Amino acid sequence: MTSEAILFPEKNKTFLVPRPYNPRDWEDAILDQKTYTSRDYQNLPEGAPYQLIGGKLVMNPSPDIQHQRLSGILEYLLRSFVSKHDLGEVFDAPTDVQLSEHDVYQPDIFFISQARTEIIGTKRIQGAPDLIIEILSPSTAYFDLREKYETYERCGVREYWLVDPERKEIEIYINHNTAFSLSRKMRTTGEVSSTVLEGFTVSLDEIFFS
Repeated sequence: MTSEAILFPEKNKTFLVPRPYNPRDWEDAILDQKTYTSRDYQNLPEGAPYQLIGGKLVMNPSPDIQHQRLSGILEYLLRSFVSKHDLGEVFDAPTDVQLSEHDVYQPDIFFISQARTEIIGTKRIQGAPDLIIEILSPSTAYFDLREKYETYERCGVREYWLVDPERKEIEIYINHNTAFSLSRKMRTTGEVSSTVLEGFTVSLDEIFFS
């Protein structure tokens, strides 16, 4: 991996940034082999396109149009349901979620229940959301399926949705004693329902419309 040193003057810090970035190779997303902490992450300039995953600063390439369409539909459906029943709050990327000293993620969409609003800070979420939805893309699939999956599992995310735009598929994992189990898997057509949010159902025909 070739890198170049980029100085962020406002923070007086230099980071190694991969060049060029190849979204087909997840290793190219990692800046270098140094282990960073949440404090290092806070010192990045506001809006810097990175997540802190296992102590590594990982680039967030801009999502494609299909990703954004799906994200918009799912967030609208989830937010409408949560708001109607006054169940809590819904957030989307790039909201920071700190799960450990070496893990600060920006899930695509997530829900925090009324009973746990104390984890909502002024700058970030301090703890595991109740429900997280990640939309897979070539540049994020490795992390969503492995690194982030394992961290969400360990930190107690109650329900994890993996949405695959290419396969038109949704998998829902439920957490039992910090271990995920596959609750529901649907492809192309049919409906999936949440366990955490009883009554929240998504039709695959409605979101995978093309």
